[in-house]
Amino acid sequence: MTNTGFKAAPPAEQEAIAVDTVDPRRQNRRSKRNLLIVAAVAFIAVLIAMVASPALSSAEPSGTGASLTTEQVIPLVVLVLMFIIATKWPVNIGVMGLVASFGIGYFMLGMDDKEILADFPASIVLTIIGVTYFFSMAQHNGTIDIIVRNCVRAVRGKTMLLPWVFFLVAAALTSLGTFSPAAVALLAPAAIGFAYESRIHPLLMGAFIINGSHAGGFSPLSVSGVLVHDIAMENGFPVSANALFAASFAINLILSILTVIVFAVMGKLRTSAGEGYTEVEEIRSTRPRGQQIYTLVLIGVMLFCALVLRLPIGFVALSAGLLLALLNVKDQQKFVAGISWSTVLLVAGMITYVSLLTHIGVIDTLAHMALALGAPILIALVLCYVIGIGSAFASSTALLAAFIPLAGPLLAVSSLSVSGTVAAIAISATVVDVSPFSTAGALVVANVRESDRTRTYKQLMMYAGAVVLIAPALSWLLLVPTGIM
Repeated sequence: MTNTGFKAAPPAEQEAIAVDTVDPRRQNRRSKRNLLIVAAVAFIAVLIAMVASPALSSAEPSGTGASLTTEQVIPLVVLVLMFIIATKWPVNIGVMGLVASFGIGYFMLGMDDKEILADFPASIVLTIIGVTYFFSMAQHNGTIDIIVRNCVRAVRGKTMLLPWVFFLVAAALTSLGTFSPAAVALLAPAAIGFAYESRIHPLLMGAFIINGSHAGGFSPLSVSGVLVHDIAMENGFPVSANALFAASFAINLILSILTVIVFAVMGKLRTSAGEGYTEVEEIRSTRPRGQQIYTLVLIGVMLFCALVLRLPIGFVALSAGLLLALLNVKDQQKFVAGISWSTVLLVAGMITYVSLLTHIGVIDTLAHMALALGAPILIALVLCYVIGIGSAFASSTALLAAFIPLAGPLLAVSSLSVSGTVAAIAISATVVDVSPFSTAGALVVANVRESDRTRTYKQLMMYAGAVVLIAPALSWLLLVPTGIM
């Protein structure tokens, strides 16, 4: 951010390196992280063993549809290994998914390339490319910066409203199509800077940014919202896009309210020292000019085309991006580089691989095994916790692509609400991204002062642990048994 009247934290890219290289206690933190990863993997392995135990029993007759065959077990083991590798090392799980799809499909199942890529998610890939292409330009020309500064000015010195301002701004950005980590990256330097100026606890501000980015993360225009909706449609259980968005916003709002209450009870709403907050009151509004006005108009047009005319958001965003790019011909490489290619690979690879699992009956068999464990409503709770714990260490998008198809057979033989169950699973996968192991959590740690970084890391670990414990149960309780959706 520029000209905001405060000393912004160093850039996230540089500080992210500092988190791993400057802190002398990094080895201890990594040991704790590895321990938590092992515990999470062990927990998931136990659940898989419980589900798959009939497959390993010789008393179970083959062909009943309630046991896994060798042809199904091998791809499932490969999937677990992919998650472990992606958690331990910075390897894109989507690339592994595409390679595994080819290896298993071609060499083990005798499929050709057209059959392997039959369910390649072209529409979702186009949506990711379109929205990230457009918003990379919106960020580059200062439109996002102007929106943030004018929103902050609106609090008129009421500094405890600042976390809610950034919550709403983050929600607005993600609801329009910005990725949650991208929204956090855009807002964290300004938000943490304002927190220090206003003597607001930086962890509280960071939690509000992340919760806000998740609140808007499942809008009908967002990549995650489109992803969940399309996966559900492809598996034969359509969900309400608007209901999913409303549920996500409501649960993240509730979590933010609970966060304020807990911080107030602990006396942690404000830090003991600060530089004063007179500068926050003195921030002047910045009027949009030139390309910024043009960008705001295009955002409005995108909303109208996607929500009213029901046009595909991927094509709409690409069209808007092209119109904006014509004004910045010299910066084309920067805009194309702003496309989230890593997410394109991740989504394409995981959906392709999960489609392969569906093709050979793995998803259907696992779901029927899960039904044998007990009541469907409790199975939904287990799914929420498994995806929540896994997402604290691995990619939420990848887990969504892997877990949502499991809800299909469960919903087919039960009276559970389709939209409510899918929403609970999806929300459980994202709300835990406050973990310092996730991109959003790491960005918060990276933007606090160097002297506060170790303490903030530990506090964020404890906060994330509480979220992992509470959020899946909260999502399940409000959305599944109630049948509210």
